[in-house]
Amino acid sequence: DLDTARQELEEFIPHVKNISDSSIKKMAGRDLMRFKEFKKQGIAVKFGRFTQKENKQIQKNVEEFLSLTGIDSAEKLLFTSRYPEDKDTIHRLKIEHHFCEKISEGIPRPWRLIYYRARKMFDPNNYKGRYTTEEKEKLKKYQALHGNDWKKISELMSRSNLSVAMKFSEIKSAINYGPWTKEETQKLMNAVKEVMSRKLKTENPSSLSSLEQSNTDPWIDREKLYQQLPWTEIETKVGSRYWRQCKQKWNSILTSKLTKGQQLYRGTNGLQAKINLIKRLYETKAEDASEVNWDELSNAIGDVPRTYVQAKFYRLKVSSVPLWKRKTFSEIIDYLYEKKLPELQEKL
Repeated sequence: DLDTARQELEEFIPHVKNISDSSIKKMAGRDLMRFKEFKKQGIAVKFGRFTQKENKQIQKNVEEFLSLTGIDSAEKLLFTSRYPEDKDTIHRLKIEHHFCEKISEGIPRPWRLIYYRARKMFDPNNYKGRYTTEEKEKLKKYQALHGNDWKKISELMSRSNLSVAMKFSEIKSAINYGPWTKEETQKLMNAVKEVMSRKLKTENPSSLSSLEQSNTDPWIDREKLYQQLPWTEIETKVGSRYWRQCKQKWNSILTSKLTKGQQLYRGTNGLQAKINLIKRLYETKAEDASEVNWDELSNAIGDVPRTYVQAKFYRLKVSSVPLWKRKTFSEIIDYLYEKKLPELQEKL
């Protein structure tokens, strides 16, 4: 029963109303029982970035499935279409040995997200380094022939779908690497406001109406929406900047507006902010950066976006933690708490 399945899934996935019927049917079969088991254990369904622990579990699940079935590589298992002569055999083994259940074992996430993560981890085409001049020319030629069919282009170039899409976005037009002009900045702000207003109108029309009647802009009042912005669309509207530049500039503009230009990381305020940030990070007991709720943590510094807090944490660990690249996230936090925190408190 599709309606019942959707209703039951809503307990675990708040945005289930936006998911297609065909996806609901798949999730009812692959995920619902798993979600209920995790609930009994007091474990919530997760979204967002995968943790190191989850990545290791995926690796373990894949390796165990390969051992169980005799399939000789993760690439064959996860990119079966690249091996047409083995396709039927691999498909049969997946069904016989319950591939969906095995690959998602121990991970409280929708199966589809686990599968996509596994494909990203085990795709050898993801680790081919920088694009050569010849590859860039090929990419432009293939895009002219096949449009934005990135799956087709990725097969022709032996690169991942995401890699070719992002690289084409970067090279498709002349990119300006100099300071932002007033005209470019205004184009960016207009583009962001347009997509945010559209998103807000879709989610909550009455909220947009009330905001439009106030003296403030909805795109500033609803700053948290910046995380889901369609940056490639914004890049097209700006015209002269690569999507990542647009994102970085927007975060800079947003931070400036929310802090009203205050230098929060200066003097005694800066020392106190660092102390608060270290304490709050230590209290989370997180094993990985992706387990931290950076939005909630942002008030340790001020009313700023999560990217602002993440940038400050990055500078803090680089400047304070010796050999930080060799340490785990929790080891870095422990070091900051035990060594750096007393030093900052004394200085304050």
